[in-house]
Amino acid sequence: MVIASVAAADTPGWPEQLPLLPHPTEIIVGLVAFAILYWLYKTKVVPNLEKMYDERTAAIEGGISKAEEAQAQAQAALEQYEAQLRDAREEASRIREDAKAQGTAIVAELREKAQAEAARITEGAQKQIEAERQAAVVQLRGEVGRLSTELASRIVGESLEDEVRQKGIVERFLSELESGAIRPERVES
Repeated sequence: MVIASVAAADTPGWPEQLPLLPHPTEIIVGLVAFAILYWLYKTKVVPNLEKMYDERTAAIEGGISKAEEAQAQAQAALEQYEAQLRDAREEASRIREDAKAQGTAIVAELREKAQAEAARITEGAQKQIEAERQAAVVQLRGEVGRLSTELASRIVGESLEDEVRQKGIVERFLSELESGAIRPERVES
């Protein structure tokens, strides 16, 4: 019955009988307009949207790939930095060890020089002491010889001023004294 009433739409009273159904000419014009819009969207709008979507997808994927590449480069730079830092620490450690070794060598060298200087000073002092002892012995021999000659002159009662005789007597007296043949005794006056 609805179909029969749709077919009879040209009859007056169409809108009154079915107020919810549009007029048939409106349906046809609506369908043609829908078909034109569908064709415009399908040929113009949707390809442009697909193109924008593909560009956006490519940009996002390119951005992701660029970000991954940048992250890989950053990781490589970090590893390189850590390697350089490790090398710098090893070099610093080696330099410290070299400095310690050089310091030890310098201390040993200075100690050796100080010992050599001390030995040289000691040797010089010993030579000076020996020279002073020799000078004292020579001076003492001369004094002992003079005193011996005076004493011998007093004891003998004659002058022993003759230098050759005096020197022979003194030398003989001193050699006997050094060998222990004569023991000096205390002379009471």
